[in-house]
Amino acid sequence: MASLSEFLSSRLEGDLISWQAQLEAASRFKLTIGQIEEEILNAGFLPARYQRNRKTISAAEQLTLFRSRVVVIGCGGLGGYILEELARLGVGQLVAVDNDVFEEHNLNRQLLATISTLGRFKAEVAAERIASINPSVEIVPVKEAFTGENGERLLAGSQVVVDALDTIGARLLLSSVCGKLAIPLVHGAICGWFGQVSTQFPGEDTLGKLYLRCTEDRGMEKIYGNPSFTPAAVASLQTAEVCKILLGRGSLLRERVLCINLLAMEVDELQL
Repeated sequence: MASLSEFLSSRLEGDLISWQAQLEAASRFKLTIGQIEEEILNAGFLPARYQRNRKTISAAEQLTLFRSRVVVIGCGGLGGYILEELARLGVGQLVAVDNDVFEEHNLNRQLLATISTLGRFKAEVAAERIASINPSVEIVPVKEAFTGENGERLLAGSQVVVDALDTIGARLLLSSVCGKLAIPLVHGAICGWFGQVSTQFPGEDTLGKLYLRCTEDRGMEKIYGNPSFTPAAVASLQTAEVCKILLGRGSLLRERVLCINLLAMEVDELQL
């Protein structure tokens, strides 16, 4: 019987391995799809799903993404888009944290909110969605609110944490735990036509500076809500920051905040 390496080499189309070949390999060698994907990437080949990444992300970088773990706190407006984009990007381990369920008012903007998911836990729906998009990704749904008691446990072992929360108190708590564990934090917030994105590294106090003068726990989102496009735009910028952190590439939004005005189509940068 051919080895796994020989089998994969026999199924190559250029340097690509098709989804059907991955399925066949998993069945024949009694391995998970994730284990097969890692073997493909480790050999310098590319699962065909990532072929449109190849001019931007190399096979070696794709392997780095696959071996990375990212925790997303919140699976609603921002979190749903972030989780899907990270899975399509090929980040191998995702933790989706949210204790909330979908309600009708989520239907206007939250990617994971559908008629059929109303009343269901957002984290569970996120896990099902990711499994249907990229079964190579290991996603852990956590139906808990992020707190001071469980924070270190939830973030342990991650390379990056993503803030998709909607209260200032929870964000500042998340910032504190990330600082304690020395984990980079990618922050995003939205309100109507407006949004902001920033990245905080250990030793920095980006969120503390951003919310220094805030007296309300919930921001302006509580008043103005959000249309469908604002979370999608801000979540995509957050995902790009996560990708750059994991790959060690590009210029990050450290000690600065990107302010997005979609009504005027203006983007401003503020130094912190």
